[in-house]
Amino acid sequence: MSSKIPLQRITELCGCESITFEEIVQSLWSGYGEITRVRLSPSGQTVIVKYVDPPDKREHKYGWAGQVSHDRKLSSYDNELQWYSSLAEKCGDSCRVPLLIEGVKSDHNWLMVMEDLDESGYPIRRHSVDQRQLDSCLAWLAGFHATFLHDSEKGVVPGMDELWPVGTYWHLATRPEEYDQMPDSNLKKYAGAMDQRLNACRYQTLVHGDAKLANFCFSKDDRVAAVDFQYVGRGCGIKDVAYFISSCFDEAECEQREEEILNRYFSLLREYVGQRAGEFDMDLIEEQWRELYAFAWADFYRFLAGWSPGHRKMHRYSKRLTDEVIAQIDR
Repeated sequence: MSSKIPLQRITELCGCESITFEEIVQSLWSGYGEITRVRLSPSGQTVIVKYVDPPDKREHKYGWAGQVSHDRKLSSYDNELQWYSSLAEKCGDSCRVPLLIEGVKSDHNWLMVMEDLDESGYPIRRHSVDQRQLDSCLAWLAGFHATFLHDSEKGVVPGMDELWPVGTYWHLATRPEEYDQMPDSNLKKYAGAMDQRLNACRYQTLVHGDAKLANFCFSKDDRVAAVDFQYVGRGCGIKDVAYFISSCFDEAECEQREEEILNRYFSLLREYVGQRAGEFDMDLIEEQWRELYAFAWADFYRFLAGWSPGHRKMHRYSKRLTDEVIAQIDR
């Protein structure tokens, strides 16, 4: 399979003698580029290259190929490069991410050369998880959220204000077209109130923004690392947790395991936050974030209602939580 990545440019950035193309790992959403694996010579090291080269003719399987969607995608690549360049290094073993080797932007092209997590011991991708693997992902989320946790009344972590002011790819401010497509309903009527409630949370962190199971890489002993930080930005950590649960379980499992999973996540979050020497009131954080769990589901449900009505995640469990939020706002 051929690739259009600029091999000579990568050779210059990495300071190696030559580069051998190995494989295309995957294409980027809507044909905006590709992720490839290449081998550096003479070291023999493999690296991952994310090359963004937006198409002249834009297409989207659900029809969202307009200028708003295009501009959001371009901003997301700026955001990802900024993340890797400025804040990714703060992530330790509790929330492993690939290291950026080199990253550059020119016009509307982005080139990021990163550590190959397969070579670093995380070669496994999963479509489902057992209990141990679930715990590993929840531990990654807890470690990530604890690392960037802050009291919004006292300011943010330095560098955070250079990322999305609100993390996640579905948040309301970046989805006006999908909002306009929603039928008139209480869900549409109260979309702004749900968004405001999530954004007004006092204790915030960085959220991954697309924390689905497909973005976690596993080791043979079930340690995890995460990739794809286009939509990392400020927010309430429970948004990542709700979205992650939606990516792993069907409606029956979501219903049955909600309390167990949330209890496990908050137990892990307490452990990691506790390492920051009593800086935060964990009881208050848990109280706020648990209350916003249903809001996080409802916010994503709102996005799906405009983006892809009838999506498989618009099941009875997510609708029940959404209805509860709407009733709470309506009161």
